[in-house]
Amino acid sequence: MGWLPEVGRTALKADLVAALTVAVVGLPQGVAFATIAGMPPEYGLYAGMVPAIVAAFFGSSRHLVSGPATAASVVLFSALSTLATPGTPDYVTLALTLTFMVGVLELGLGLARMGALVNFISHSVVVGFTAGAALLIVATQLEHFFGVTMDSGGHFHDILIAFGGHVAEINPSTAAALSTLDLFPLITL
Repeated sequence: MGWLPEVGRTALKADLVAALTVAVVGLPQGVAFATIAGMPPEYGLYAGMVPAIVAAFFGSSRHLVSGPATAASVVLFSALSTLATPGTPDYVTLALTLTFMVGVLELGLGLARMGALVNFISHSVVVGFTAGAALLIVATQLEHFFGVTMDSGGHFHDILIAFGGHVAEINPSTAAALSTLDLFPLITL
């Protein structure tokens, strides 16, 4: 609360504009992250709002964005999808338990001032993790993109094998139309 006395009329107006901008972008993004994590979409709304409120009171930076992220969603999905079917009550229970445990560990590491250890993670490891996360996201979205019904839970290779069994069900004209629609914003850049 050390920054609260510094908030004046000008800062309050700028903060209001920033809050609306983040809400317009962040809440739908949170729903998408929940879907990637295998959670019901409403949990994305909670994940978009609750961390921001907590960070407003306890965060160390006014400029740090807090909330769900793609990498965390992928890690949650890959860790739990082999234990329960994504979206089911058992899966949600496992996800909430795992996130609580991770929160306790992060709080302990933060209190022990262990954040400096991040400086020792090489750039190659970060790039490898990011590339792996991107491939897993693509694999889990294959069923939606091509309109096939399959189990998109499990390990990366299991998802690709399951998709390979459904290749005959793909409608080529629909897939081509969808890929054109998805790539159109990239072409116009």
